[in-house]
Amino acid sequence: MSVRDLIPWGRSNNRAPVPYRDDDRSPFLSLHREMNRVFDDFFRDFDMRLPMMGNAGFAGGWPQIDLAETDKEVTVTAELPGMEEKDVELLIEDGMLTLKGEKRSETEDKDRQVSERYYGRFERHVPLGAEIQADKAKARFKNGVLTVTLPKNPEAQPRAKRIAINH
Repeated sequence: MSVRDLIPWGRSNNRAPVPYRDDDRSPFLSLHREMNRVFDDFFRDFDMRLPMMGNAGFAGGWPQIDLAETDKEVTVTAELPGMEEKDVELLIEDGMLTLKGEKRSETEDKDRQVSERYYGRFERHVPLGAEIQADKAKARFKNGVLTVTLPKNPEAQPRAKRIAINH
């Protein structure tokens, strides 16, 4: 779907619907056509399709993550509200951390005879950019926040030494 599909009138003649045909002399309609042309030219090279939504409407960047790196470790923090530890799976493969999970919600109101079910799967790949000791990785899940600590390989850590500058 492009932005043009959202405009209620046809764009073939580049003018808004008007009740009269004296639009050639109207400065507002002339400005309107010119602004349409400017925006059309600007957005022509952009891919204006909407992002694909997953099973439950999660866009590609869910869950949101924070990535912190020190000389010794990489820490990935993800907020997963309403989820439990058993709903989340973590994998490390080829320098990539993968977070997978499924969020389920079921509510039932017997008084109003209404029940609601909600299911959604997600998968997020996080490139680590450093050589990780996968066997020493640790994960903690508390109050809907997942924290994964990934120690770096000591051989891969930068061996930099600060040099003092003298006058």
